[in-house]
Amino acid sequence: MTLASDDPASAQADPLSASPPSASPAPADASTPSLRAEITALREEAARMRALAHRRAAFWTKADIAFGFPAALLAAVSAATGLATADARVPAALLALASAGFAAGAGFLRCDRRVLGNKRARTAWAALEGRAAVALARSSLTPDDLAGLQELRLVALGAYDAEDPPTSTAD
Repeated sequence: MTLASDDPASAQADPLSASPPSASPAPADASTPSLRAEITALREEAARMRALAHRRAAFWTKADIAFGFPAALLAAVSAATGLATADARVPAALLALASAGFAAGAGFLRCDRRVLGNKRARTAWAALEGRAAVALARSSLTPDDLAGLQELRLVALGAYDAEDPPTSTAD
């Protein structure tokens, strides 16, 4: 008399006595090291570009204040000076001219739009950096991972001039 554990055929027939099949990891693709290197390079680029967009947003915020505040202040002072006395019209005109120059400079440089563009880009670069970090944490990578990250990179590059927040189909 043979026991069920001695007979391999009966072990397969009895699902309760059979041990679960061991899950073997998928074989590593030969291109995985190159994919990992590309994704690492994308993550590093995203980190640099995110920091650069942050610094640019801060710079253009300061430039917007540097042009906008004096323009508003000089406009108010020129109006008050012009209304004070008839003899103060020349200084008021000079103040109004200086105010107009600051306002024209702010309009020409479009500081406010540059601030928004850099903030959008900073967010897009941060999303790329985070997605790349998540991809690198996985044990296996596919070319689709790299393709999705490349698409996010294009979105981040286009975020500087975009009117609306960028969208991606890489999800």
